[in-house]
Amino acid sequence: MAETSLRKNLAILVHDDVEVLDFCGPFEAFGVTGEAGEAYFNVFTVAEQARPVRANTGMIVQPNYSFDDCPPLFMLLVPGGRTSVLTDNPKAMAWVAEQDQQVEHLVSVCTGAYVLAQLGLLDGLEATTHYSGYDRLQEMAPGATVRRDVRVADNGHIVTGAGVSAGIDLALHMIARLHGLQEADDVAEYMMYRWAEEDRARAAALVTV
Repeated sequence: MAETSLRKNLAILVHDDVEVLDFCGPFEAFGVTGEAGEAYFNVFTVAEQARPVRANTGMIVQPNYSFDDCPPLFMLLVPGGRTSVLTDNPKAMAWVAEQDQQVEHLVSVCTGAYVLAQLGLLDGLEATTHYSGYDRLQEMAPGATVRRDVRVADNGHIVTGAGVSAGIDLALHMIARLHGLQEADDVAEYMMYRWAEEDRARAAALVTV
C-alpha cells in the first residue's frame, strides 16, 4: 500500500463503536475515483492496535494498519460514533495531534469533530457535526463557529462533515477540490447518490484543478 505519485494515502481512523456509514461512505467514494484500478486515493483503515474493532451496529472491522505501522498520510479522516473511545485515550489523541502536523488534510465526519475540538484544532474555524451534537461541539470548541446549516465546513487544512450520510458529501467535496468537479460528479453518479445542488456549488467554488 505504498503511496505513489497518483495514489495518495488516505487513512480512516476506526475504533470500537464507530458509526458504520461515517467511514464506509467515504471509503467507497474515495476508493472509486479515477480510472478502473487506478484510484486517486489509497484508502485504508487504521486503529490504535491491529486487533479487530466492533462498529456501532456490530460490524467487525479488521484495521489495515495500527498506529505503529501506519505509512505517511496525505489525509486522515476521523469518523464519529462513540468518540469518547478516542477522546479518553491519550495515545489516540496524541497520534491524531501528530498527524495534524503531517497530513495535507485532516477531516472529520459526524462526532469525529469532537476529537478535533478536544485537541483545540477548531479554534477560530467553522465546523459542523451531527445535528444532535451542535451544542456539545460548541461547548468543546467555544472559539469555533459551529455551522448548523451546512453538511461540510471547509477551512482548507481542516474540513468537517455533518452526520452519517454527510460523510459522502464530505468525500465528494474533497474529491472535487483535489481532482475536479467532473470527477466528483462521476463518483456521485456511480454511487447513485443525490448530491445536493447547494453542496455541489460550494465544492465547485473551491475547485483547484
